[in-house]
Amino acid sequence: MKHLVLSLILGVFMIGCANNQKHVQWETEAPSQFPKITAVGYAPLATQPSNEQSHKILMAMQASKVAAYRELAEQVYGQKIDAHSSVSEWLLTNDTVKSSVSGLIKGAKVVKTYPSGEFYVTELELDFEQVWHLYQQQNRPKRIKEVTYF
Repeated sequence: MKHLVLSLILGVFMIGCANNQKHVQWETEAPSQFPKITAVGYAPLATQPSNEQSHKILMAMQASKVAAYRELAEQVYGQKIDAHSSVSEWLLTNDTVKSSVSGLIKGAKVVKTYPSGEFYVTELELDFEQVWHLYQQQNRPKRIKEVTYF
């Protein structure tokens, strides 16, 4: 009995002191394909807050670009929808819907920007190969290349 207890204590001690150290080597892995997505933004020329036509055009250009970037963000990150409805005595008394988009778009390029009737239009393109290269420069995603146990 004494030897059994001593053997158990020695076994637990040896397991606790076992050296489970390892060294992991990582390497990056590129996706097999890179999609390209496009987005179009529109802004009205007439309602821009300026008396000068040239200022209205510049403001509409900027607004259409922001609208196009919002559309890209919707495609990449999705759109958050919050909805709330209230019913009282079997009648709808309040119905609200809110939407929002949040994200960071890097690497998009303006393909075209032009007036079209009463609107200014901006077309953007996002090439995910360019996005991947930008991400590689900043974050260096990795996969296991080799594991060495000591």
